[in-house]
Amino acid sequence: MRLPLILISLLGFVCSHVSATALTYKLSAHEFACFYSHVQEKGLKLAFYFAVQSGGSFEVDYSVVGPNEKTILEGTKERQGDYVFTAQEQGEYRFCFSNEMSTWVDKMVDFEIAQENESRDAKLPSKQGTSPEQTSALEESILKVSRDLSTINRNQKYFRTRENRNMSTVKSTESRIFNFSVMESALMVSMAGLQVFIVRYFFQGARKGYV
Repeated sequence: MRLPLILISLLGFVCSHVSATALTYKLSAHEFACFYSHVQEKGLKLAFYFAVQSGGSFEVDYSVVGPNEKTILEGTKERQGDYVFTAQEQGEYRFCFSNEMSTWVDKMVDFEIAQENESRDAKLPSKQGTSPEQTSALEESILKVSRDLSTINRNQKYFRTRENRNMSTVKSTESRIFNFSVMESALMVSMAGLQVFIVRYFFQGARKGYV
């Protein structure tokens, strides 16, 4: 019974330091969309990740604006990004995407906004006889596991993005091959019909000459 209780406590210790929102959004042509994250205290780490999964050349414009309307991050025609910055002020942070460059292509964007509190105020439950050094080592191990899990999560997102982009490229290539084949078939049928028409015209002209 003691081991499950310790594991639940460790999980609560890690989760209390991180809050995240992961979404998938369809960004229409000429659309400018913003998402918001409220920071309640200074010094929080804000992590911002996005990746264009499908649509056109997989590029969007993005910007991150702070509570004082100061631009923190900004980029144009980016396929994906992974950024971490420290919130210098309390208030609402705005994360925006723009597809105004696109005339008719919609784009599917995966993004995640996470807040991470690096303070060590939360303490793990310790039993009697446990030294502070052992508790501190356990905390470091937990944080290392959390960082490793975050790395694995980012790698999974990266490979998912590559898979979606490659699948989109395959579908686009397949569509082009199909269209080219249809055009080639139509051209061959037209050429065959034109040849038949020319041959019949020659024979009809020769028959009239004999008459």
